[in-house]
Amino acid sequence: MAKIETVSPLAPKGGFPQLPVIDGVRFAALEAGVRYSGRVDVMLAELCDGTTIAGTFTRSSTRSAAVLDCQDKVGGNSKGKAAILVNAGNSNAFTGKGGFDAVASITKAISDALGIDQSRVFTSSTGVIGEPLKWERITAKLDDLKAALDENGISDAARAIMTTDTYPKGSTVEIAADGGTIKIAGMAKGSGMIAPDMATMLVYIFTDAKVSQSLLQDMVTRATNETFNCITVDSDTSTSDTLLIAATGKSPAASLQGGTKPCEAFYEGLKSIMLDLAHQVVKDGEGATKFVEVRVTGAVSTSDAKKVASAIANSPLVKTAVAGEDPNWGRIVMAVGKSGAQADRDRLTIKFGDITVAENGWVSPDYNEDKGATYMKADDIVISTDLGLGSGEAVMWTCDLTHGYITINADYRS
Repeated sequence: MAKIETVSPLAPKGGFPQLPVIDGVRFAALEAGVRYSGRVDVMLAELCDGTTIAGTFTRSSTRSAAVLDCQDKVGGNSKGKAAILVNAGNSNAFTGKGGFDAVASITKAISDALGIDQSRVFTSSTGVIGEPLKWERITAKLDDLKAALDENGISDAARAIMTTDTYPKGSTVEIAADGGTIKIAGMAKGSGMIAPDMATMLVYIFTDAKVSQSLLQDMVTRATNETFNCITVDSDTSTSDTLLIAATGKSPAASLQGGTKPCEAFYEGLKSIMLDLAHQVVKDGEGATKFVEVRVTGAVSTSDAKKVASAIANSPLVKTAVAGEDPNWGRIVMAVGKSGAQADRDRLTIKFGDITVAENGWVSPDYNEDKGATYMKADDIVISTDLGLGSGEAVMWTCDLTHGYITINADYRS
């Protein structure tokens, strides 16, 4: 597998954040040798009795056995303890009946080791597609994982789920609510094969909030559409994308009720973590050197705005121009035209940051190429397009496309 030598230049300057202990959750991570050697590659999270779990998943028609198993379990049995196990290096996708057997073997072993109903054991796998998962290497380590469980182990867990990631991704927030504080902490992995159609690569969020499964599910679904479903690195949707959120109910704060101020504050906090993690995934895009926000306004509908934003954000020509620091606005015009959205050339306005580069069907008379080129040297870039046709708007986040992406993916399996 391609070796990642350096941390992305867009990585958070402070490194992995200090995440709070979430009462009711313990973590363990170790090396099982699923595919990698010399690094942790399996993590286990043990969740206390009564933990509420919600989630969103890839809608890929070739999704993995682990995803299908999690989908069947979310919203089901809510009694007793729960557990989440994740392995890196092998996605256990496109592995036939053996893939389902592997999931059943792992969940059964965890059920036996931790005394948890098998219907409350969730697994995820990430990595190479189409190779049988050597699940015995995971189950052989369950006693060690059980012995290593620690409420302070989330940072090691975040490292264990990485594949081509160059840094672990974490985020946290605390919310003042009736009767006390609610804590939320999350971690994610993702670098390539990023064009979510549900949530993102792998994301695990933990909170001590008291909240019903239906309300938690509603909030995570809504927040997903404004965060993880608005990012892209390479336009490819993974077979393994999974987001799970676990609420232990251990906070002294009162139970969250829909339509109340505490519930809205919790939702905004949850969404802020999901957006932070989504941005971190893009900033760790394979070979990325630029973080790009694509804003679209003036479309005839929100749907059309999303079409245009996606066409711009996923265009290899746009992304390579950004990588080369070339203010090639003609490629934005191209992307708008191919998007399938209603557009009028003579009403189109394109901006790089605050610089108007094109308007009224032609280059802006005030545009200066040198200013455009200087702007494109920044690490964070905003590309804005106004269609001038209506009130529809959308935003997406992406990164540039460099030779590093080819280097990483050309020998991914070696």
